[in-house]
Amino acid sequence: MIIRRCLGSLLATATLAFASIGSVQAGGPYKVTLAGGSVGGAWSAIGTAIGEVIKTSYPGSSFTYEPGREAGNLALVSSGKVQLGIAHAQMALRAEQGLTPFTKPLTNIRAIALIDPQAAVQILATQSSNIKSLEKAAEEKRPLRVSLNQKGTLMAITGEAVLAAYGLSVEDIERWGGRVTYGPYNAGLDQMKNNHSDLIINMLSFPSSQIVNASRDVDLQLLGLSNDKVEALDAELGTKPIKMPAKTYDFQTKAIQTITGNVIVFASTDMSDDEAADLVRALLNNFKFLQSAHATLARLSPKALTDTAPIPLHPGAIKAYQEAGLLP
Repeated sequence: MIIRRCLGSLLATATLAFASIGSVQAGGPYKVTLAGGSVGGAWSAIGTAIGEVIKTSYPGSSFTYEPGREAGNLALVSSGKVQLGIAHAQMALRAEQGLTPFTKPLTNIRAIALIDPQAAVQILATQSSNIKSLEKAAEEKRPLRVSLNQKGTLMAITGEAVLAAYGLSVEDIERWGGRVTYGPYNAGLDQMKNNHSDLIINMLSFPSSQIVNASRDVDLQLLGLSNDKVEALDAELGTKPIKMPAKTYDFQTKAIQTITGNVIVFASTDMSDDEAADLVRALLNNFKFLQSAHATLARLSPKALTDTAPIPLHPGAIKAYQEAGLLP
């Protein structure tokens, strides 16, 4: 019942902007299920908006939004159980390589479009913990209390990789008397507010309203990554370097060097070129509607949709982007 109500709310929001949806195309109809994130989150809002433009662009098409997690989304699309999925491109790369949490390589994943260009690693420490840097914490063998996102997510995998890059493996932290806990980001922020955690690592856009709200209840500091660690993590994870400007948050006085991932909508190589091209045409012809559907999409330009590295675009998507003059 709760899921139906949330999805109904999202569809109602999309319907308010229905008049801005563009002209009907000549393809379809299509039957599409998209596996995204939890109901009520950014991925569900974006996925629902994509469904609206598919149904409107190709009359007779059906669309279903299926809540999920990115590793599961990749497996579902790869096996042909759903047509589209949402995940970090860096998690899709792990799927292609058969790395944790995947038990075998999934080599048939291809991107349709970028939907979020910025999922930056943000390392927060409480001022009371007196953590000056991750290097220093490793040297001192600090019994850190660390919060990471849910296991099996790119956020948790990246958090572990950041710690390991500084000689702070989960095993070391626990051996030194600390602990690493896994759970939703808001739960980790609550742990910091209640003095049950010293450090939290996550990947998200900046400035983050979640961090802004948390900083009202606890004194925070933002830790950066050294250039050599950025280079090593990018090589390992497929991320890119990014700099967070000074005063991104009120408590942050200096620019911070870190890494960032990106989020894509993807299909499998089993999807026909014609269908993939038609899906891209629907996105491009209704781009202003999509931008109005969620703030994440409002940051994008049509050209940015093609920036799905390290996952290659589906051949059909390439064809549509070339037709629109967005790729050579």
